[in-house]
Amino acid sequence: MHRHVVPGPAPPGSAAPARQQHDRGLAEFLPGPLGLQRFGTEGEDMNEVKEALRNTEQNYKLFLQQQFTFIGALQRTRENAHDTTRPVASISQVQSYMDHHCNNSTDRRILNMFLSICNDLSKLCHKLETVHSGNNITSGILERCKLLLSHSNDLSAIRARYPHDVVNHLSCDEAKNHYGGVVSLIPIVLDCVKEWVTHTEKLPWHTLHNVSGGSAVSEKAGISQTPPSVRPEAQTSTSNKDNAQVQGRKHVQKKHLNDTENHSGKLKGPWKPPGRHAF
Repeated sequence: MHRHVVPGPAPPGSAAPARQQHDRGLAEFLPGPLGLQRFGTEGEDMNEVKEALRNTEQNYKLFLQQQFTFIGALQRTRENAHDTTRPVASISQVQSYMDHHCNNSTDRRILNMFLSICNDLSKLCHKLETVHSGNNITSGILERCKLLLSHSNDLSAIRARYPHDVVNHLSCDEAKNHYGGVVSLIPIVLDCVKEWVTHTEKLPWHTLHNVSGGSAVSEKAGISQTPPSVRPEAQTSTSNKDNAQVQGRKHVQKKHLNDTENHSGKLKGPWKPPGRHAF
């Protein structure tokens, strides 16, 4: 009498080796439960950077439409400060004009708008440092941004180039001797931040944030993944069959070679039956 045995639950530790290796690789590569916490956090940080960059660009577009108002405000506050000979060469200089030499709300509003955009860009640069450590290229870009946004940095020599036309809206004297540097500051820093984002997105870790599933994570962690439709056991069986077929072909080829050598060598006589009636 045959007894039908119902298979019970698999004992602990009998999970598929590929799955265990996959999970272990993720746990080692990314901290937290399979690294998903860090995975989501860094992706959210980059999204926050892009959102802040878009908002700052929108504010700058509004400011750019009022460039003549900005230049007029600088001119009036410089006259009030009896400081019309030297160029407007630093953020702290604009801050001083607004705090101590501004007599009307329009001038104060536009000067404050310029300072607010500079402050937003400074905060964004600090945010970039926390998103990713970067490499030599991104670190250099970030250091340049921080230097440009330093309140005491001399801006008189910088000029925004094509496609920016802020300098072209000034007279030759204004561009060369007074406002060419201060109007170039924001577009140059915005370009640097966008360049930082472009380079950072090309770094290996960023591939973790733009894909779903575990394939990209496994590739970064150095873990090979089998296709979902093929089990590891099936792959092993297929590999064994392929090896057996290759060995079989080698055996047939060797036997055929031996037979060929026998025929090409010494010819054997015809077979004779035993007994006296052999012929």
